[in-house]
Amino acid sequence: MPEPILSLEGVFTDIAQYHVLQGVDLTVPAGEVTMLLGRNGVGKTTTLKTVMGHWRAREGRILLDGTDIARTPTPDIARMGVGYVPEDMGIFANLSVEENMVLAAVTGPIDPARRDWIFSVFPPLKTFWSSAAGNLSGGQKQMLSIARAMIEERRLYLIDEPTKGLAPAIISTMARALRELKAQGASILLVEQNFSVAKALGDGVQVMDDGRVIWSGRMAELAGDAALQERLMGLSLEGA
Repeated sequence: MPEPILSLEGVFTDIAQYHVLQGVDLTVPAGEVTMLLGRNGVGKTTTLKTVMGHWRAREGRILLDGTDIARTPTPDIARMGVGYVPEDMGIFANLSVEENMVLAAVTGPIDPARRDWIFSVFPPLKTFWSSAAGNLSGGQKQMLSIARAMIEERRLYLIDEPTKGLAPAIISTMARALRELKAQGASILLVEQNFSVAKALGDGVQVMDDGRVIWSGRMAELAGDAALQERLMGLSLEGA
């Protein structure tokens, strides 16, 4: 297995009086798509936000290529090559699609070749390049949210439920874009509730419950074991 690009070691995160992460140990191998699965409310989103510095870990280490970033400010983490797609999309509704993308390009002007690649995977963004982001459909807003993270080549992408509430055709567009990202050599940590998408995209998988990782392994192993799925996540997914 490749060396990990990201490792969490004994990470505890508190939000107000709640102890949300309770000793998370997690690895993301370089160049792979790692799925972060589990029921609602078990700490998946908090894990991504803690890696990104939006929440500060009370205890533990977060290693990016061996460097502990647990106390690093969010903008510096972004400059280290980490892209983040939040569950709430994080786009600016009053700005145009182009302006949203320009703001996301933290190291300088948008590379035309990178922009054209994004147009190839998300054609509506080219169509609505000059339109206000708030006028896009739900699926198009999600495309923009992911495209903002992809506008510059990142080493690691943290993506929170990109297919939530989307139509099957849009889900398939998202999956294709993420496959292309991986083909470029990117590493991805992906929170996803749609198990069919998880099976199609994931190389490895980490399953969370009650603020910690309770199982880690290869996606093929979890996808092929309905009893394991039921035990870990309460799912019956033979037909998924």
